[in-house]
Amino acid sequence: MPEMIDDKTKKELKSILAGLKEPVRLVFFTQEMACETCRQQEQLLQTVAALSDKLTLDVHDLVKDSKKAREYGINKVPGTAVVGRKDYGIRFYGVTAGYEFGSLVEAIRMVSRGTSGLGKEIEDILTLIDVPVHLEVMVTLTCPYCPQMVHLAQQMAVANDEISADMIDAAEFPQLVQRYFVQGVPRTIINELPAFEGALPAFEAIMEILKLVKPDVYDRIDARMREARGERYATEVDPDKVYQVIVVGAGPAAFSAAIYAARKDLDLALIGNRVGGQITGTADIDNWLGTPGVTGQDLARRFRDHVEHYPIAELLGVTVNSIRKDDHVFVLETSDGASFRAHSVIYCAGKEYRRLGVPGESRFIGKGIAFCATCDAPLFRDKTVAVVGGGNSAFSSARDLIPFAREIHVINILNDFQADPVLISEVKNARHVRLHPGMQVIEFLGAERLQGIRVEAIDGSSRFDLPVDGVFLEIGLTPNADAVKGLISLNENGEIPVGRDQSTEVPGFFAAGDVTDEPEKQIVVAAGAGAKAALSAYEYILKNTLMASH
Repeated sequence: MPEMIDDKTKKELKSILAGLKEPVRLVFFTQEMACETCRQQEQLLQTVAALSDKLTLDVHDLVKDSKKAREYGINKVPGTAVVGRKDYGIRFYGVTAGYEFGSLVEAIRMVSRGTSGLGKEIEDILTLIDVPVHLEVMVTLTCPYCPQMVHLAQQMAVANDEISADMIDAAEFPQLVQRYFVQGVPRTIINELPAFEGALPAFEAIMEILKLVKPDVYDRIDARMREARGERYATEVDPDKVYQVIVVGAGPAAFSAAIYAARKDLDLALIGNRVGGQITGTADIDNWLGTPGVTGQDLARRFRDHVEHYPIAELLGVTVNSIRKDDHVFVLETSDGASFRAHSVIYCAGKEYRRLGVPGESRFIGKGIAFCATCDAPLFRDKTVAVVGGGNSAFSSARDLIPFAREIHVINILNDFQADPVLISEVKNARHVRLHPGMQVIEFLGAERLQGIRVEAIDGSSRFDLPVDGVFLEIGLTPNADAVKGLISLNENGEIPVGRDQSTEVPGFFAAGDVTDEPEKQIVVAAGAGAKAALSAYEYILKNTLMASH
């Protein structure tokens, strides 16, 4: 095999490595029946290690030394760990040749120093990340920009013990290219979720990490930045003020209502809990007009940012517990003990997906557990999925998944299924569908992303683990209508009946979105209804001469 490093480069590299401070170990994993790239990487590492007495090379077999591989978290070959006095979690998968040879050298120098080289301000911001973060930077060896992102990821790993950083050669691991939808490099994956493309500056990259792993922290920083740029005009809600309109909710219907009300120059407050509502549990949304392939969380933030362009009063992170009407004024009591008043209300509190309440469920929401097959079915092409439930919604989800999933398991706690017979027959006759009546999910399994479910028979006769890539929970939704039970008559499903103008039986009280009796529970439908509700509230305010200046 020809030398991978010529004599001139060796001489230059030896001079560079002469500046190493502390010893560095290159821990390399290969296999007995080594691939060509394994042999290439081993030879390259041998050459580099020979150029400094502070470098050592340890070679292990991934299979024979599986315990050692688990210790270093190495799960594929060729895999290289760069370790100093401590293991900073820096890994290279593939051959560190081409432009990535520089990444290897920089990693060795950085680990030897034991310092990241990042500025103090950036390191201070990194302390906000206090949960485990696994960065995977997908590269090609011919990409001149990729080393910038690889080096930054590894700098963050040195600066923060919660962060680990991998370089992955996309050409060597095509299965990861497909899994992470890599269409350009560098592509950074955060905790197995595709995050961003390109070599970002340090602050922007940290913000992308915070967006996924610490969204509350991200939102606080982002709000201050938008205010500084003149892009955010939202203020705090005043409990001593009587607003013309209060919008309740923080999902598509509520944000749409708030925009239309603000554009009508109504004195407006928006009070809601979780920004985005149900859509934040959806990994990717492909049916929002003009924005294909957007994540639920990103779309929710875009909605919120749009609303905050207007001078509205806003209170997020709280729930409205009760609403009553006193002397033509609505009084809203919130979960934090506060009270707010308005001449009219647009109620868009949505619905909550029922959950199983078993171990692992909360951890994998949006990381394998989904609720909308209409939105997410294409994401599970050629994958194994499970649908939990036995009614029409469960079998409709299974039907939506049939053209995409490789294998579908329908799991129902009852011994029979409650869906329409025609729907059951359509799903049952698909060759890659398996029905599991009388079974229940007792645990969701996986590390950073869902990898399987533990299933048990209701009578306790059997228990087994089922490897799956995704699970759709179709066990129903609960309207968030408790706050208005003393104010509005609900239908048999606990929903608020509305007219075509989103009005209710109570004058001045409007409702929109999934909390209403609207049968189509879709983002675009909810947003349209929110707009209608705001226009109707405006007409109500005009009709009742409540347009006092503000």
